[in-house]
Amino acid sequence: MKEHSYYKLYKPYGYLSQFVNHQTKRKSKKLLSELFDLSNDIMAVGRLDEKSEGLLLLTTDGQFSNYITSSAIEKEYHVMVDGIITPKLISELRNGVEISVEGKPYKTKPCKAEILTDTSHIIERFVRDERHGITSWLSISITEGKFRQVRKMTAKVGLPTLRLVRVRIGDYKLGIMEPAEVLPISY
Repeated sequence: MKEHSYYKLYKPYGYLSQFVNHQTKRKSKKLLSELFDLSNDIMAVGRLDEKSEGLLLLTTDGQFSNYITSSAIEKEYHVMVDGIITPKLISELRNGVEISVEGKPYKTKPCKAEILTDTSHIIERFVRDERHGITSWLSISITEGKFRQVRKMTAKVGLPTLRLVRVRIGDYKLGIMEPAEVLPISY
């Protein structure tokens, strides 16, 4: 029986969550394979879009991948938004908001959301000049993973996402990893 491999990666901003690009229109995009050379059968567990960063799990184990992407596993994101987060907006997010999924209205499941006051664990990256308005941070933990869900949720309550960092997938945490760093994990 084959031994499986498990890793956690800090996916940097600007990379696709894939190793091989089969599309002709996106040939110039940065791929995970540019960061390191792992076995050919390694796969990303779930996705983070190109403009998102943070924790991404990698494996050769399809059962592990299915389990991690299931609704049994909570994913936590720290999100910089354009504007000031209020308790009322946090309440709206917690109760679920209506977003569009594949062109149809979709009400998100209730989730955990809170104002984030300490962002010392987040690696600094320039997003925009302060003169363009106030920004604030929040933590959102969800168990579903619709396309660009967190970005759609914050936009729905009037706080467009400026930066999105996934910090936790179940018990796996980003911790003090640096962008592009890969560490082995156990399952």
